[in-house]
Amino acid sequence: MVAATKRKTSLTLDGARALEINVSAVAEAALMQAVTEARRKTWLAENADAFETQSDWHERHGHPLADIITAPGGSS
Repeated sequence: MVAATKRKTSLTLDGARALEINVSAVAEAALMQAVTEARRKTWLAENADAFETQSDWHERHGHPLADIITAPGGSS
């Protein structure tokens, strides 16, 4: 993956300064979260066949660690 170069962008919103809100920082954080979520969804879609194959194998053979895995809230 190639590292992206940051480019300065000015972003303002009426009233944000009075509330001490850094609009650029908020926008950058939201965009980073959106990119992360988009990458996650792409990765899940690209690997859906592998997940299905693994699930099918577990249904036929059982989970190899079933004897040590407990459900949430269960005792170990």
